[in-house]
Amino acid sequence: MSTITAPNAIDTVFAELKARDETALMPFMTMGDPDLETSVALVQAAEAAGAHMIELGVPYSDPLADGPVIQRASERALKNKISLTDCMAVASKARSIGVRMPFILFTYFNPAYQLGLERFFELLKEHDFSGVIIPDLPLEEDSETRAIAEASGIHLIPLVAPTSEARVEKIASQAKGFVYCVSSLGVTGVRSSFHDGIDAFLSTVRKAASVPICVGFGISSREHAERFAGQCDGVIVGSAIVRQVEDALPLLTSGIESERTEGLKAVQDFIAGLKPRKL
Repeated sequence: MSTITAPNAIDTVFAELKARDETALMPFMTMGDPDLETSVALVQAAEAAGAHMIELGVPYSDPLADGPVIQRASERALKNKISLTDCMAVASKARSIGVRMPFILFTYFNPAYQLGLERFFELLKEHDFSGVIIPDLPLEEDSETRAIAEASGIHLIPLVAPTSEARVEKIASQAKGFVYCVSSLGVTGVRSSFHDGIDAFLSTVRKAASVPICVGFGISSREHAERFAGQCDGVIVGSAIVRQVEDALPLLTSGIESERTEGLKAVQDFIAGLKPRKL
């Protein structure tokens, strides 16, 4: 597999945002909840709301990092037998209707391993993904995956948590794309407060990283986004958006086009309301 030299879209977007003094807004959505067609429409709605890039979450039966909201979304998607390749196809379908922002796949390691790592990254490239997050793949075991990712021109994006302690600098210094900083201890979910040492933690990551840093886990409002905007380059919002999709399910699945449009608009408006204002 030859090395790719073309710029990665994630890097390009962060450079553009830095020039405008803006913080990236990065939604996470569970693919296939409630169905793949709606997932494509939700991705389009997220971009229309002002999202700069998006995480497409693969539903998984044993999600170690996911809180109850995303677990329920995964359960709904898995009832429809949504596969890893189905989730990748959402990106291509979104591209075909004009979505331009970078795509990042969020998946656990086993589905990628079962597919075969070479094939996994070939498909990511075919479906125009710019990055992948694998939360259960530790730095100490990622050398093969990282090599294939780099040869494919796709960023393998690491997560780093306050509990990573001595490993923080090593993880951050080797990161590609951006460093995903976990703002709270435990699984994903909507929170009203963050880890007490979060500011010192972000400062440590910032000093070690040569790429942008983004904050996720518990970000659920514009106030949260603005609280971190001065310390990071992007905010990641997952559970709060997935819960909005859950609340809109009666509209999204009613079979009446006007109601489906109303449901999509409700999610779009929520995402638009998360966008941090310029400092």
